[in-house]
This record gives sequence, structure tokens and C-alpha cells, in this order.
Amino acid sequence: MKKLFFTFAMMMIVSLANAQFEPGEWSMQVRVGLGAAKLSNMDKIPTMSSSVESKPIPSFQYGLNVEYQLASMVGLSLGVESTVQGGGWDNFNEDGVKYTDPRIELKYIGVPVVAKIYLTKGLSLNTGVRFGFLTNADVKLRTEGKISNYKTTMDTSIDIKSACEKFDLSIPVGISYEFKSHFVLGACYNIGLKKVNKESFAGEKDNKNELFLLTCGYKFKL
Repeated sequence: MKKLFFTFAMMMIVSLANAQFEPGEWSMQVRVGLGAAKLSNMDKIPTMSSSVESKPIPSFQYGLNVEYQLASMVGLSLGVESTVQGGGWDNFNEDGVKYTDPRIELKYIGVPVVAKIYLTKGLSLNTGVRFGFLTNADVKLRTEGKISNYKTTMDTSIDIKSACEKFDLSIPVGISYEFKSHFVLGACYNIGLKKVNKESFAGEKDNKNELFLLTCGYKFKL
């Protein structure tokens, strides 16, 4: 029994061991990511009784990237991805109306160009530049109240794309690990460099995108 358990354990270790492509090889990775997004300098919502704090919103991303292994310890990748970003506020009540999940939702097509520095086989630090192209921008929320003792619920979406910059620029900084099975786990934080709001006002700070994601992908040789 001990011998069988040892054999099984060794098989698991081998299957999860790190992997890395050789210099001169091309690979492609498809991936998805979940995380949190927020806007820097997001103003509070003033109400009659108090002010409502801003907060991050859930973020989702999917995409693919092509990587070229420049050397044993250096790779370079180019990708395309769809990402939900933005920021939100806490729920609040005002004049008998409940406001739920108020948020600014920004959708981008991103093009990241990333250098991967391998600390050891399979484990890399990743950084570069990410170009973002805005496809949708909306303020969304749900209101719940009563009219003549009847409960009413309304979902509202307001298009604010004309008030937002169409181009975004950020620096992704992350870490990833490639298993022998070619699955890749990673974490990344995108630091926004360009303001989201088209107009700037005196005495007010501009809003920039901030994004944290945990990613899972599958990588294969081209």
C-alpha cells in the first residue's frame, strides 16, 4: 500500500511540474480572468442624509495571446482581450427608494504587449504596456420603491460613452506559473496611466482605471 501511495504521489508531482517552451518557439494561450476594478479619485455620491462611499466592482476578462520565447529566461507576448472595468458605490436609501449596485461599467478591447522574465522554469514576472479601446460606457443601477402601495423595481442604464476617453493606457504588472500540463495560473494588476473622463474640471482629480485579476489559461505550441 505504501509503495502504491508513493507511486501515485510521484505521478501527481510529475503531472504538476513546471513547463516552459524552448528559445525560438511560438505558443498561444487562451485565458479567462476574474477580479476587481475601480476608478481612482471616484467621488462619493452626496445624499440628503450622508454621502455614499465608492467601491470596486467585479471584473471579468477573456482573451488570448501569442508568445515568442526569445531566450531561456525571456519571453515576449502580444494579446487581445475583452475586459469589464469601472467602479461603483455602496447601496443606499433616499426618500423611501432603495438604490442597488450603482456603478460605472466600462468595456474595453485591450491589446497587451508584455515581457516575461522567468525567475525559474515555469515561473515568470510579467510587465509591459496595455492599450485599451473603449466599446461601451454606462452608468447602471437598480431602484426599488413603492407607488400607491405597489412595489416597483426598475433597472436603469445610461450611456456615457460620449463623456469618456475612447483610448486607455495602462501598465500591467503580474506573475504567472506554467504547469507541465500547459495550464497557466496568474495574477495581474493594471495601473492606469490615462484619464477616463474626457473633461477635466478645476479642483477635481481625474479618474483612472485600476484593475486586479486572477487568471487561468491553457497554453499550446504553434
